[in-house]
Amino acid sequence: MTVSPEIEFSKGTPVRVTQITKRRGLPISAHVVGVVEDWEELPTGSWYVYGRNDKLWLKRLRLRKVDGEETLLVVDDSTSIARLEPAST
Repeated sequence: MTVSPEIEFSKGTPVRVTQITKRRGLPISAHVVGVVEDWEELPTGSWYVYGRNDKLWLKRLRLRKVDGEETLLVVDDSTSIARLEPAST
């Protein structure tokens, strides 16, 4: 099941994140699988007149991958997140 980036995930939810970028007109997709550690909206260092506190805010998803590595992803319109079934013990 793929959901839009506006839906939030609770800590411990296993997900697969797919991000698509265009490079020289060709789409390139990157996939990351992990467990949600945190889902937050944080300001950037950029000034943005219509933003909260005059800053540009981006949604960020912090994941813990299977190998223990922690990664921080910026969630935008080209991001799709699929909820995965928890691994059986």
